[in-house]
Amino acid sequence: MIGSATNQPFIRLEGVRKVYRFGGKEFLAVSDVTMDINEGELVSLVGPSGCGKSTLLKILAGLHGHDGGTVEIGNPETPFTPGRDIGMVFQQALLLKWRTILDNVLLPAEILGLPRAASRERARDLLAMVGLENFADAYPSQLSGGMQQRASIARSLVHDPKLILMDEPFGALDALTRERMNLELMRIWKESGKTILFVTHGIQEAVFLGSQVAVLTAGPARMAAHLDIDLPEPRSLSVKTSEQFGNYTKQIYALLGME
Repeated sequence: MIGSATNQPFIRLEGVRKVYRFGGKEFLAVSDVTMDINEGELVSLVGPSGCGKSTLLKILAGLHGHDGGTVEIGNPETPFTPGRDIGMVFQQALLLKWRTILDNVLLPAEILGLPRAASRERARDLLAMVGLENFADAYPSQLSGGMQQRASIARSLVHDPKLILMDEPFGALDALTRERMNLELMRIWKESGKTILFVTHGIQEAVFLGSQVAVLTAGPARMAAHLDIDLPEPRSLSVKTSEQFGNYTKQIYALLGME
């Protein structure tokens, strides 16, 4: 785990609640979520489909309001501006098919009006970091699904945000590509030092990636547990065969009533 730059949490959620209203009815999507995330952590958010994981991510991104509780991002040492300091990665890469990979990566910098020359240099450095330096002038249709997701991760970093929100980014990939992308994400996280909140319904994926795992119950989302994950570093796929890894996954299965 990359250490926090301050003793105060970078993200603080306390009793967060979200209600959707439609057709004269109310639907409670998030019931009572409380957790702290330190700067530089990669925290996995795991739970069954429809439990409110994506809703919580949208609240953090400022795309949805919340109906109760407290949401605080940033601290005196690390001030936070949502429009500038968030990078998003979705389940689909969502690359614009008429733009080259380099121009896709540059899109957030263009929207924010950042200096073009410096942004292009940073975009090329990020493409090198994700192993796509030879594909800057390619188009999305010329890349595999895993390569497109690597490009989307580079795009989420180009404007140097403080927080990366990832909503099941590897869910559409085949099993082997997903394993490789898990390793890639670990490497990118270590190199970038970013704070990452990673939403998944894969219990093994959550344990493998996370310095912490936040476990949400079936909707409405409620925090069942917030586990510190202590596994050997650097992590390799072989750690999944260890007794320690198995104990973490068994604990999460039990929390979700799946044991």
